[in-house]
Amino acid sequence: MRRTGTTRRGALTATGALALGAVLTGCGGDDEGTGGKRPAHSGARATTAKAEKALREKAVRDGALLLAQYDLVAEAHPATAAGLVPLRAAVAEHGRALAPPRAKDAPKKDAPKGDEAPPAPPGPVSADPEAAVRELAAAERHRADGYGEALLAAGPELARLLASVAAAAAAHAYLLTELAEEAAV
Repeated sequence: MRRTGTTRRGALTATGALALGAVLTGCGGDDEGTGGKRPAHSGARATTAKAEKALREKAVRDGALLLAQYDLVAEAHPATAAGLVPLRAAVAEHGRALAPPRAKDAPKKDAPKGDEAPPAPPGPVSADPEAAVRELAAAERHRADGYGEALLAAGPELARLLASVAAAAAAHAYLLTELAEEAAV
């Protein structure tokens, strides 16, 4: 008996042919409109680079504010400081990883540019240690959500980094919630 219909081998062959056709069509672009100077999509790359730089700079500013909040909580409630130290260190490391890459001729100092003001310190810390740590947990959850949304506008490399930092921020929020419960006891 002969088999009728589409076989697996036939389907895979057709899919491969379609994929090859799509790749060849995409690679054979028409350069007549550019006059041989620059590809038409190079402007999109420059816009993407600017958007990614802005995303990175915002992430660094947000991280600096969160570090200041960690410091304020640790200072106001020394009993929680030991639990905050590793989380604060991770937030600082995230800031270094998210910082925009420097140009080769850029100064090595972390001096803010003339038009950039340093981030404003966070508001006052709650007098209750449990509430103060819960506020930190909320800030970490907000950070995780923000990075999750930023993934849509980021390129592949930055998206992977943002996803990792968002996952870490979510884990920090969980750990801070647990720490808040311990502080309540």
